Amino acid sequence: MSLTRVAILGATGYTGAELLRLLLQHPHVRVTEIVGQSKAGQKIGAVLPGLAGIVSGDVATYDAARIAKSADVAFACLPHGASGKIVAELHGLGMPVLDLSADFRLRDPKVHAEWYGHDDAPELRAKAAYGLPELFRDAIRSSALVAVPGCFPTASTLPLAPLFEAGVIEDAPLVIDAKSGVSGAGRVPGERTHFAETTEGFRAYKTGGSHRHTPEIEQTLARVSGREVRVSFVPHLVPMTRGILASAYVRPKAGIDAARATELARAKYEGSPSVHVLEPGACPDTLWVRGSNRAHVSYTLDPRTGWLLCQGAIDNLVKGASGQAVQCFNLLRGYDEGTGLGGAAMWP
Repeated sequence: MSLTRVAILGATGYTGAELLRLLLQHPHVRVTEIVGQSKAGQKIGAVLPGLAGIVSGDVATYDAARIAKSADVAFACLPHGASGKIVAELHGLGMPVLDLSADFRLRDPKVHAEWYGHDDAPELRAKAAYGLPELFRDAIRSSALVAVPGCFPTASTLPLAPLFEAGVIEDAPLVIDAKSGVSGAGRVPGERTHFAETTEGFRAYKTGGSHRHTPEIEQTLARVSGREVRVSFVPHLVPMTRGILASAYVRPKAGIDAARATELARAKYEGSPSVHVLEPGACPDTLWVRGSNRAHVSYTLDPRTGWLLCQGAIDNLVKGASGQAVQCFNLLRGYDEGTGLGGAAMWP
């Protein structure tokens, strides 16, 4: 089988570097373009020290015509708002693109404008497949543009989707309480993410329904359930580098307990190379999935209150971003979905 030539745009950020790490181990890939902006012209091994002695050469500048000739598929690991125009240009040159920004995730242009503002490629929005493989494999396989989901939506929707799809959740308030490591904020340092501000603190942020991943979660659950869904989503920053633990609280219909929820999830994710459903009552741990493309899902019923706790744990840089992008790439190119992603977690 011939190798697929791949370009990585934004390769020097956290998601781009993680993607490069994964693709260098992929048996069907040859990385031909390592593209950056602020780091262009610098030695790859200096910008990404973990690749010193493994990858030679300089970080390249962006040139659409060159990339279209030297690569078969492009991954765009660019900031929100910076990706749309570039993705549209490459798509116009006939390149399949997997976009890791939020520029194509929301299908409704009005919703996108409300949460993200300016839209550089509105005509492509309807063409983008939402890249959560466990829910939308067929659409990913047949699309030349894949919008790779956000990390919080991945951790939150994987435990919830089987229950919403089966129609076993009451139309009642849905609360998602999620905790993320600091790498989710990206490589560029900020006042709220520097060591002294995070190492011994624990806080919520963007509360009151203001986090941009809220409509993405609602969109996915609405698609699988066929009804409107509203979510109260509360993210927290915890003093660790990697990982997301999402805890969702729902009202199950009569007869739905943790054991039944576990059965539904196992049926939904049977054969998935990434999702593992724990025993009823078990609690996932981000350490158990760190560095891997694994997602651990679990369910616990509180009989005193009637709330069903649905939990999902992922590594935000792998299953929450770059690993999931590789999963989508495998589907798009006709490879086995788990190719290049079989590594176990870095535990402990």
